[in-house]
Amino acid sequence: MVSGGAGVLTGAESVVRGRVVSANASLDDGVVSIDGERIATVLSFPEWRAAHPDSPEPRFAGTLLPGLVDIHNHGGFGHRFDTVDAAQARAAARFHHASGSTTVVASIVTAAAADMVEQTAVLRELATEELLGGVHAEGPFLSEARCGAQDPRYLRDPDLELTDRLLTAADGQLRMMTLAPERAGYDAVAQRLTDNGVVVALGHSNADYASFRKALRPTGVGTVVTHLANGLPPLHHREPGPVAAGLVAAAAGHATVELIGDGVHVDPGFAALVFATAPGRVALITDAMQAAGLSDGEYRLGPQSVTVRHGVARIANGSIAGGVSTLLDCVARAVRESGVPLADAVRAATATPAAALRLPEVGDLRAGYFADLLIVDESLRLRRVLRRGEWLS
Repeated sequence: MVSGGAGVLTGAESVVRGRVVSANASLDDGVVSIDGERIATVLSFPEWRAAHPDSPEPRFAGTLLPGLVDIHNHGGFGHRFDTVDAAQARAAARFHHASGSTTVVASIVTAAAADMVEQTAVLRELATEELLGGVHAEGPFLSEARCGAQDPRYLRDPDLELTDRLLTAADGQLRMMTLAPERAGYDAVAQRLTDNGVVVALGHSNADYASFRKALRPTGVGTVVTHLANGLPPLHHREPGPVAAGLVAAAAGHATVELIGDGVHVDPGFAALVFATAPGRVALITDAMQAAGLSDGEYRLGPQSVTVRHGVARIANGSIAGGVSTLLDCVARAVRESGVPLADAVRAATATPAAALRLPEVGDLRAGYFADLLIVDESLRLRRVLRRGEWLS
């Protein structure tokens, strides 16, 4: 049940009033009514007042956003998702929930096969409890040439045996897997994943334009490009490569492109280009790792050591190793530095990633959806977080 200063109790419902910015509604003065862990209605204030003439008038709380949806996240605040310690994974999820990402898909990275299977089984339990939105396996079927911070010792060609082990360990909670489409065995594994309801993402790939584009819909089964431009050959006018292929597919409505919006992984100008090229098909992500929310220092990502200096995480060879920002930070940066309209930036962190991974009843403010909601100020600084009808902050 919602309570406290941001909501006014009215019988079985609670209401939160403010400027509503979501895929479903844009209201300068709106009221979101909440019943238990669900949204009951989203109305303009005049509509709400007409329907509740005798109720106390709720105060204007600020800007109301849907709870953010981060589909690519490795951990935060000293905790990791690539772990067999359920308590550590819980703490990582709760940090991001309290920071505004009310739906988090936990990402694991390339490691020994047995470790990845065991990590998936642990995360499955948290997803079953709805603490997580599911599991994302980033590897191990990736390109050595574009491995980034993925440990090259464990990279391998796609094979059905390991795929089936991961699917069994996930028991329906594997939401997405990133693969390099040029590796031998890709077609069989991509089809197996698709047949089991898992989203096929393309990334950490050295493929050329034609083969990468062919692997994306409508001719292929890939529907997401993992952190566009990172872990891929640079975009060049004579060798457009996977970056151009991903943008073309997204612009045509055949794919969604992830974009790490932390200002480190891509320049704000490139982010502006991506939003302009593929409107409605950009999913802002954090690619957050253990150091998110903390200061510079020594951390880990999968089997590898990571050093964070001046807010940038790198492994020993200099490759960037995940992000240290929250998703709300990424939304604010898209608006402030890339000139993306607020509604578009919010959609990219809510409805678009939810649709890309077919995550039900999250990512929007609409009747029947989970009561996941943020209150932010005019500068997009976080005031309060509501998750499943409970205030977290």
